[in-house]
Amino acid sequence: MSSSILLCFIFSLFFSVAAAGARPKPFRPRAVVLPVTKDPSTGQYLTTIFQRTPLKPVKLTVDIGGKSLWVACDRREYASTTYAPALCGSPPCAVAKSKSCDTCFDGPRPGCNNNTCSSIVYNTVERSAQNGELATDVFVVQSTTGSNPGRVVRIRNMLFSCGSLFLGEKLAVGVKGIAGFGRSATSLTSLLSTSLGINKKIAICLSSSKGVMFIGSGAYTMMPRVQISNRLVYTPLLVNPVSTVHPIFNDFPDKSWPSMEYFIDVQSVKINGKPVPLSQSLLKIDAKGNGGTKISTVAPYTVLHTSIYNAVVKAFTKSLSKVPRVAAVAPFVGGPCYKAASLGSTRLGAAVPAIELGLRNNVTWTMFGRNSMVYVNNSEVVCLGFVDGGKKPRTAIVVGGHQLEDNLLEFDVERNRVGFSSTLLGLQTTCANFNFTSV
Repeated sequence: MSSSILLCFIFSLFFSVAAAGARPKPFRPRAVVLPVTKDPSTGQYLTTIFQRTPLKPVKLTVDIGGKSLWVACDRREYASTTYAPALCGSPPCAVAKSKSCDTCFDGPRPGCNNNTCSSIVYNTVERSAQNGELATDVFVVQSTTGSNPGRVVRIRNMLFSCGSLFLGEKLAVGVKGIAGFGRSATSLTSLLSTSLGINKKIAICLSSSKGVMFIGSGAYTMMPRVQISNRLVYTPLLVNPVSTVHPIFNDFPDKSWPSMEYFIDVQSVKINGKPVPLSQSLLKIDAKGNGGTKISTVAPYTVLHTSIYNAVVKAFTKSLSKVPRVAAVAPFVGGPCYKAASLGSTRLGAAVPAIELGLRNNVTWTMFGRNSMVYVNNSEVVCLGFVDGGKKPRTAIVVGGHQLEDNLLEFDVERNRVGFSSTLLGLQTTCANFNFTSV
């Protein structure tokens, strides 16, 4: 989080506390807002929450399909006078569907108490997991009208899971956990909805520098006064009936749950207006939960089943057959790369043919050069920004972070749909243009 946003948040917090005596009626926001930044070394999208007593900023990696909020509770990491472990059989344990009752011999301390329930904590970047104590603590977030941050909202007992720093390997420097917004009762989407009475809806707007997330209802407005919410087109969210978490712990119920990630029904792909021949069976989710398309903020680039990747690369290179290629650059080995100067550029990115994903309800998600191509080697070379995922990936298409940037996506869990803006560059704005100045 930038220093200006942090100072703005602290000022708003103290103002709200000072004014609390004059406003006895509880404030009920329609939505809350979180800043997002992109870590250049890992490609991870990060947010900062304020938690504990006294309040402390905690930097987390954003996982749009993640199970829950987890933070490091190691002995030197976590100190709070309002930390409360979830006792066996208590309501927080029921929310997490945890029937465990644990004993810890290194406590009492945050993350290590007797007679408490626990949950599986996932590092979806590294694909690792551990058992972590469930607990509650103070959580503070800013409300929003959709145009600016508003009043600060305080939640006394936000549920989260304790992890350890060793689980944080491969997370960006300074990150202390993961903020999960998936389809589960313990995700931040669900917990904020329950605690604040707001709609179970989340919108993400990522960029190569800074972006924004909204939880709840309202307009989405970027400077200069560009209203995004009335420009969205919607397609249904699909439920993968089989869990996609990894690894599986046999003693916990996660493996029997449907996937917590967000799947959509990609029915076709076109490049330069021409259909790309694809195996329709790969585009569908089978009885074992394989196949289909999901949206991920953890994957830095879109990952495709080998047969889909090869078909896309063949069609794309054919459409640019007159442009000489250069040596491929990792991680885009096997795909086409070009000298940036030989392609030229437009307001929508590199001047290349559009890639269109045909979705259910006759919705088209169009990717222009800004999202389909990646500049490398000091921007002298530009490569098709898709990665070969192998012949046996769990999911056939994983739409990654780069392809999401400067697009606003709204995940409406209650109405089981996702809305797309397509690129904001055509509206002469970006996801970095949310006004984080408090009104």
